[in-house]
Amino acid sequence: MSKHPDSQRFTVLLQRWHRGDGAALNDLSKQIQNELHRLALKLMHNESAGHTLQPTALVNEAYLNLLNCDVSYHNRVHFFNLAGRMMRRILVDHARARGSAKRGDGIKCITLEEQHLGAIENIDILALNDAMDALAEFDQPKAEMLELHFFAGLTTAEIAELYQVSAKTIERNTRLAKAWLRQTLQPA
Repeated sequence: MSKHPDSQRFTVLLQRWHRGDGAALNDLSKQIQNELHRLALKLMHNESAGHTLQPTALVNEAYLNLLNCDVSYHNRVHFFNLAGRMMRRILVDHARARGSAKRGDGIKCITLEEQHLGAIENIDILALNDAMDALAEFDQPKAEMLELHFFAGLTTAEIAELYQVSAKTIERNTRLAKAWLRQTLQPA
């Protein structure tokens, strides 16, 4: 199974940081910021220039939440799993606040790439969130796998590493979960 090239170093730095080593956090900060910014750009690449939540603001909020979170991160995959969940919550909270303030005007829509959900474009983040929650009610692992893929930007190999299964198993499970989401999100 292929691992992220800096995965072991990242894990060691996470563990040192958790034990109170401030120098480890300094070493991690640039890498974390760069990775979060890459994820934010991916999540928000189709947003208009005037959108009120910019990628940098999403990164900053997620980064602060991760720093203040009292969690012992096991490894890089675990850390970015949590980062993806936080980014999802921030996007959903922002969409809800905008929607309630403007009665639906400005609710964030995202476009997942073709490999994510097929031909569905401009998915309302709130609808996606609700569909992901519904999927989690009856199949939590598949919902988590999609969250890792969509919101944390992890590859199939990285998700397989986290679950300690083959990449083929992850591909099969995510294909089924994506089909379920596609069906759920199709306009009536």
